[in-house]
Amino acid sequence: MDFEKNILCIGAGYVGGPTMAMIASKCPKYKVTVVDINEDRIRKWNSDNLPIYEPGLDEIVKKVRGKNLFFSTELNKHIRENRIIFVSVNTPTKTFGQGAGKAADLQYWEKTARQILANSTTPKIIVEKSTLPVRTAETMGQILNGNNKNVQFDVISNPEFLSEGTAINDLENPDRVLIGSKETPEGIRARQEIVEIYANWVSHNRIIESNIWSSELSKLTANAFLAQRISSINSMSALCEKTEADIDEVAYAIGTDSRIGPKFLKASVGFGGSCFKKDILNLVYICQSYGLTEVADYWESVVKINEWQERRFIQNIISNMFNTVAGKKIALFGFAFKANTGDIRESPAIYIARGLLEEKAHIIISDPRALPNARDYFKDIQEDVTFEMDPYRVAKGAHAIAILTEWELYRNLDFKRILKSMAQPAFIFDGRNILDHNKLFKLGFNVFAIGKSPLKHF
Repeated sequence: MDFEKNILCIGAGYVGGPTMAMIASKCPKYKVTVVDINEDRIRKWNSDNLPIYEPGLDEIVKKVRGKNLFFSTELNKHIRENRIIFVSVNTPTKTFGQGAGKAADLQYWEKTARQILANSTTPKIIVEKSTLPVRTAETMGQILNGNNKNVQFDVISNPEFLSEGTAINDLENPDRVLIGSKETPEGIRARQEIVEIYANWVSHNRIIESNIWSSELSKLTANAFLAQRISSINSMSALCEKTEADIDEVAYAIGTDSRIGPKFLKASVGFGGSCFKKDILNLVYICQSYGLTEVADYWESVVKINEWQERRFIQNIISNMFNTVAGKKIALFGFAFKANTGDIRESPAIYIARGLLEEKAHIIISDPRALPNARDYFKDIQEDVTFEMDPYRVAKGAHAIAILTEWELYRNLDFKRILKSMAQPAFIFDGRNILDHNKLFKLGFNVFAIGKSPLKHF
């Protein structure tokens, strides 16, 4: 079959895999290939056991895989064969040298660019899909076009705005698709080619075109604003606990204001995931590099509040369990950073678990999707950490339960049965405010929620 377009994506992770699956599904006349140097990951993409869990992803991949969606490790070959190349490689926070702990580590991105250059003999459009510092496209263009091969490369910014757990719906019905380019005739022509891809299923009024620098900065800004809302409501949750106000009632009251809106106003143990902290610290570093100290301090405070909320949750457990958890069994309900994903990157549960272990508690972890990743994370710790899928077995003999992920499963458990199996007095620390706290109190639990007055029997 002859395809109208041949599209390549370098990077088969949480962004590249689902995004290309959706493009293949919506554009049957396009051939879409995803490449990755990780052979095990590609093997899983070609199997019935995909390397990531995302509701609806299995069905889409199975529908188009082998027809117009392909997964491969042959990077050089596919660079030569494709004119449009999306780049979705990892850009973690640097752990070394200048900017360590804040700046984005762009070594994988640069290596990819040089590999594209080495294997290109015809003009190509390079699409930034990874989250990158503003002005990265300028560096990318210098690497790609500073060649003696007389090959033209146009760099486009097309940041992702996916939310894990709802990524398929986010791709199918996006709030917006942002596509940025240089405002040159060549840049605008390249931008229009990417617009054409998304226009197969996204209405034109939701496709935003901008200059490339605005596009790059918009991604970091969006994540910073979302995280800021979470830290803002979490900061108020601490005040609610001191004043007997109810954070859910406060959040509802302010969320009815059309200028504020209700989204991202759910108080919790804190935000996690691969993006928020990494992107904010990247933004902080960029601001510092331009001498914008006050701006950098402002955004860094968003991360500091999140870390403080996690510490506060641990201290709340210790202080209410008679100032010690040593030797006590604490059941952790949830380990993923949010529901409907198996991703544990920067999950608050990691910090909570490690904090409790430092206090000599024994923790037992349950999660319907994240247990394999949790086991891998704690592979070097043999004592005081166990794993169990069944929440009833996890709770048996436990002194306390901590709700750390908002899985629907946990809302509907038989807590009367759970209470009978636990050590007494029994405690529940609801880090996601998803349970019926008054009902649990009447059953006999001592209940501690985020931003609410405690309900205790002593």
